[in-house]
This record gives sequence, C-alpha cells and structure tokens, in this order.
Amino acid sequence: MSAVHRLGIALPGGHRPRPLCPCCPGLALDLGSSRTRAWISGRGVVLDAPTITFPDARIVHPVQRGAIVDVPATARMLDRLLGDHMPRRARPLVVVTTPVLHGPAHREQARAVVQVLRPRAVLTLPTARAVAHAADADPGRPLLVADIGARLSEVVLLAGGAVVDARSTALGTGDLVDADDSEELGDAVVAMITSMARQDRTALTATALKRGALLAGGGALLADLAPRLVAGLRAPVTAVPDPHTAALRGAAGLLRSAHAHPAVRATSRTSCGPMSG
Repeated sequence: MSAVHRLGIALPGGHRPRPLCPCCPGLALDLGSSRTRAWISGRGVVLDAPTITFPDARIVHPVQRGAIVDVPATARMLDRLLGDHMPRRARPLVVVTTPVLHGPAHREQARAVVQVLRPRAVLTLPTARAVAHAADADPGRPLLVADIGARLSEVVLLAGGAVVDARSTALGTGDLVDADDSEELGDAVVAMITSMARQDRTALTATALKRGALLAGGGALLADLAPRLVAGLRAPVTAVPDPHTAALRGAAGLLRSAHAHPAVRATSRTSCGPMSG
C-alpha cells in the first residue's frame, strides 16, 4: 500500500482514501500567531483562519510571538473552529508544530490545548522539521531552515533530521511598517545565521550554507526577502513551495511515521484495537 493511501491524503479527481483508523483520524495542526491551520486525514486542509477568540465581545489573540499565552482561550478557539470537523466519536492522533526555542513548557501547553479535541495521542513536532519534510529535503545532510512568521522568526540547523542549533527573534511580517520592505527582517535573519556559523565548532553550519537555506513561513512571500538573504549570506536561499503552509503540509506528511510512535501504539491497544500497518 502506498504512503499516500496509508496516510489518507486527499487525491486529485475526488478520490479520498480512508484514514488508517476510522475512529482515530490523523490531525495536523499549525498554531501560528496570525493564522491557525489544520489538516485531517482523508479530507485535506479543513481550516485556515485567524488565531483569535471573542470572549465578552472582545478580540483576543491567544497565541503571541508563537507562544500560547492563554491556554483556555486557545482551547475554546480550537473547539469552535474544529469541533464540527471531527466525527462525534473520533479520537484523533494529533501532530502539532511548535517553535524549537519555546521549549518543553510550550510543548506541554500545546498538548493541553489540544485535549479539547479528545485526542488519542498528541505529538509535538519542531516547525523546522515539518518544513524540511514538506520540502522533501535530504535528512542525511545538514540543512538550515529559516521560518519567517507573522510575529516570530526562527532559524534552525538540522543534521540527521535532528535539531542541532537554533536562533529566534520576536520579529515577523506583522511588525513591518511597509509590507514590501523586508530590510529589517533580512538583517535579523542574516545576523542569526552569521552568529550560528561563528559559534559552530563543527563544519555543519558551513556545510548547510553551501547547500543553501530553506525559506518558509509567510515572510517567504515577500518578494525582496530572499535576494536580501542571498546578498547578506553569500549563499543560496530557496523558498519552499507555498511557504506559508509548509509547516502544516510537513506535519501532515509525518503523520504516517507518527502512527508508529510508542505512545500511539500503546493507546491504540486500549482505544481502537490493534493498529494496522
């Protein structure tokens, strides 16, 4: 059976293979400061909406600078946006992307937020790894990923598929005075990568730079950002296809391997019986 069918990814021509487990669909979730996006196995992208909630008729942003600042409000938002998309008795396997440098506390908050969807298991995934997977990058070679979001920009060095080093800045496209001027963002990204290279006592960062950096996030849609990075780094920079949705697509693709995670297999024995594949 192909990986596409095993994942339950929607195919062209109206063909939609069923998820691996009918009572436990796969759900990929990307919680951003500006947008929340979700993908469900067998259905594709079901959500791309502003990350806001409305307590007492006020507009509240429960995720700020990539961090969940209000767990209950974020949970209510997910219930409002995704509750009707999940089958009544579904126990989804959830993969949620998280910034690398937000640490264990943020990952725990992400798991807590997703409990409103009654998940069978929740796995967190570094956003940079999701981007690399979406770009079909060779995991065996060092890779630099620059993820430029609305309120947070992060540069991550991957080697062997694992995070080796990372830098971040509380700056994104939403902070630009002129949406067409990426000078400040470009300088910040160049500074982070330059700092990483100077402090790297191995050849990993230099090797990754020779290969070229991957550019993702909504900032990659700025026409002048990639040229600025190329000039500042003197290295190739390539935007991934549809960079603003790359993290979600990568998380969706990695759901297949997530089904083999020990935490998932353990819960599958009690909630849904033996897992296929």
